Amino acid sequence: MSTTLINIKTDVVLKRQAKEVAKDLGLPLGTIVNSYLRELVRERRVIFASPPALNKRTQRLLEKIDRDIVAEKNFDGPFSPDEAVAFLDSV
Repeated sequence: MSTTLINIKTDVVLKRQAKEVAKDLGLPLGTIVNSYLRELVRERRVIFASPPALNKRTQRLLEKIDRDIVAEKNFDGPFSPDEAVAFLDSV
C-alpha cells in the first residue's frame, strides 16, 4: 500500500491535546486519523455528537431540587445502611 500526505489546518491547542490523548492510548495521532478516515469511507457518514440536553420538565425539576437543597427542605438523611433500609420500608 502506498501512502500520501494530507495537510490540514487545525487549532494549535486541539492538535496538542489530540497528540496527548493519542500518546496516552499508546497510538500515533496518524493512526487515529486514519481510523476515522476508514470509518468515513466505510460508513459514508459523519457523526457530530453533542451531549444530550435535558427536556424542560427535567430541567425545572432539577432546578427545584437545587433550590430545596440550598433551603435544606424536602430531604432526609444522611443514613447508615440500616437506617436507609428502615426509612425506605417506612415510606
